[in-house]
Amino acid sequence: MTATPARRRYVNDKPAQAVLLAGSLLFMTVGLLLPLGELAVKCLTDANGAYVGPDNFIRFFSAASLARALYHSLYVSLMSTLAALPPAFLFAYSLTRTTIPGKAFFRHIAMLPLFAPTMLLGVSLVYLFGRKGIVTSGLFGALPWLGIDIGLYGSTGIIIAEAILVFPPSVMILLTALANSDARLYEAAESLGANKPEIFWSVTLPGVKYGVTSAAFVCFTLVFTDFGVPKVVGGNYGVLATDIYKQVVGQQNFNLGATISVVMLLPTLLAFIADNWLRRRQEGVVNSRSIPLVPKRNATRDLACFAFCLCASSVILAVFLTALFASLANLWPYRLTPTLRHYNFRDYAGGGYLAFWNSVRMAGYSALLGTAMTFGSAYLVEKTRKFAWARRTVYCLSLAPLALPGLVVGLAYIFLFNSAVFSVAGREIPNPLSRLYGTMLLLVVCNVVHFYTVGFLTASAALRQLDREFEAAAESLSVPFYATFRRVTLPLCLPAVIDIAGYFFVSSMATVSAVIFLYTPDLQLASVAVVNMDDAGDSAPAAAMSILIVAANIMAKAVFELASRRARKAAERWRNR
Repeated sequence: MTATPARRRYVNDKPAQAVLLAGSLLFMTVGLLLPLGELAVKCLTDANGAYVGPDNFIRFFSAASLARALYHSLYVSLMSTLAALPPAFLFAYSLTRTTIPGKAFFRHIAMLPLFAPTMLLGVSLVYLFGRKGIVTSGLFGALPWLGIDIGLYGSTGIIIAEAILVFPPSVMILLTALANSDARLYEAAESLGANKPEIFWSVTLPGVKYGVTSAAFVCFTLVFTDFGVPKVVGGNYGVLATDIYKQVVGQQNFNLGATISVVMLLPTLLAFIADNWLRRRQEGVVNSRSIPLVPKRNATRDLACFAFCLCASSVILAVFLTALFASLANLWPYRLTPTLRHYNFRDYAGGGYLAFWNSVRMAGYSALLGTAMTFGSAYLVEKTRKFAWARRTVYCLSLAPLALPGLVVGLAYIFLFNSAVFSVAGREIPNPLSRLYGTMLLLVVCNVVHFYTVGFLTASAALRQLDREFEAAAESLSVPFYATFRRVTLPLCLPAVIDIAGYFFVSSMATVSAVIFLYTPDLQLASVAVVNMDDAGDSAPAAAMSILIVAANIMAKAVFELASRRARKAAERWRNR
């Protein structure tokens, strides 16, 4: 008598997936769609809530100062991009196409500006090229021939600082573009008798043209939307980012501030669309049979590239060391003896160490919530099959924050969460979301939405590397999808999860534009404290707080890197067992 095989119990994952997808859609609706809807309403109404149509936009372009601010933003964005791209390309070329020593060191130094609030760059330039700066004073009179006044305040200072700010992301994009080149093209060019300059112009540049263009769009967008640098060294040179701040904080003109935000949004949105189009084109030219290019030793070229990387790294180090020196100087520029009195923030505006620890807590919570939301949403999009329309919607909403400047997100949050009622068809409806205003949770949600896209794309890239056979086998064995996620997907993707958490922590710790409108006197933040101290003329304490932010980010990055390495080793052991 033969035994009857046991029947497997059918597992219905549909309700659980529906709940999780609904949760993702609800989060993006409250965190993204509703705030943007309120922003759009403010653009089309006056201070009393009456509909005025395009009048606010007509008022914007009719005001000479505001139209001039738009021109200034476009100008400094273009010039900063042109100033940053060539050195970034040469730096990335040196790290990928030469045999210079110290590549890891140079790469880490190039990434330093990512760990700092953007105001640090402006504050450092003031101490270097300001009226009493190190260079302007000729090293405090010791080297009079060095005393050069570059006219820091205005477009010159903004362009220099912004070029340093966008150098790291440009290098990161160009490193990837140069690393994906096909060695067979170079071998063919050499066999045809082409010399080095001809190979560079006919093979290297065409191969990385999409990467260069993508880096240009990223640079332009970052500069166009940056608030910290123009706030410190802009002087009377108004740009859109600082004008939004003036209209909202200085003049309480929320409707015009919303209008400026939408005007700021349009160029970044166009850059985002163009960049996505170029990314798809770049993916299409990558061949699966491509052979990685292994650089050959060339003494003259390697020496020149090493000298350039040394100079570029020295410039970045000089900026950060100047901020550190200024934070330790007793009384600039008269008594330069070291002291820690500027790190005693009790006598300065901004909240002091309480603001610093608030930022640490905010960054930690943002890392937890942001990692959970982005990786969970990416998993639902990439690894589940049901509710295709909901998964497509989640995917589109997850890409949208990349096109939104931090100031736009922060201002939209004010309109949604700082209003006690909604006006709908002449009727006032209580706003239950207003209870979140002035809370840590709102700051965390704002950061998660602001930095959402990078975490989502990182998670999607990691998940796409896993074969769908895992999910197919689990489904055939009637294993719930969440069990597969816990036992297989998460262990294999844990390095990417840790990297996402590190990105959220560092970005949330350093950001100012997204939270400048949302902090309260009872919940101050370190990056906002830098702005307030610089406004009050306390440049040395502002430098000190910036150094604390950098130190916290470097320590956190080191911890995340160590955890990521261990996770990669554990994932390798999991694969090999």
